Amino acid sequence: MAADRPQIHPSLENIIDSAKSMSTLVNNLLLLARHQGQLPPESLKKVNLNSLLENLAIHYTTVAAKESLKLISHLPEQQIELWADPDLLRQAVENLLNNACKYTPSGGTVWLRLEPHSDRVVIQLIDTGIGIPEADLPHIFNRFYRVDTERARENGGFGLGLAIAQQIVEAHGGHIYVMSNEGKGSTFQIKLPLRSHS
Repeated sequence: MAADRPQIHPSLENIIDSAKSMSTLVNNLLLLARHQGQLPPESLKKVNLNSLLENLAIHYTTVAAKESLKLISHLPEQQIELWADPDLLRQAVENLLNNACKYTPSGGTVWLRLEPHSDRVVIQLIDTGIGIPEADLPHIFNRFYRVDTERARENGGFGLGLAIAQQIVEAHGGHIYVMSNEGKGSTFQIKLPLRSHS
C-alpha cells in the first residue's frame, strides 16, 4: 500500500521512529526504577572485565570509524574479574561510549582505558569532543537534564543515558565522575570495587 504512495513513507518512518524512541524511554525508566539501591546477589556473575571492554571496543571502533573518529583502547594484560551484572555493566559503558562518539567532531579521538588497582578498577572514557560547560557539570547525571548546546539539540535524546549509567554503577557499589573542558573534551571515570561475592 505504502509502496504505491511514496509520500506516505516519511510519515510512516516518523511514526516508527517515534514509537522506537518512546519504547527506549520507557525501558530506560523501568531500568532506573528496577535497579535503585544495590543489586541482589543472585543477579551477579563473575565477569571478565577485559573481555567485556574488548568486545565493546571492537564494536565501537566500527561505529567511530563511520563518524571519522578514532577509538583507541588500553586494556591491561592482567585479567580482571569482578562480580557484576554483565548486561547492566555493559549498558553503563555503552552509554558513555555513545555520548563520546556522538559529541566528538570528525577527526577526533575516543580512548577506552581499564586501570587495575589493589582494591578497585577504574574504567576511563576520554574524548576530544565538544566538552561540557562548567555550569552544567553538577547536573549532567540528573534525569532528563540535557546540556543546551547546538550539537546536543541536533543529536536529541531524552537526557537519561548518564543517569542510567550512574544508577548502574552505584548499584554495583561504585562511583562515576566527570571532568571536562568546554571545547576540548571530557573524561568519564567509573570506579568499581573489587570484592568477593557475598
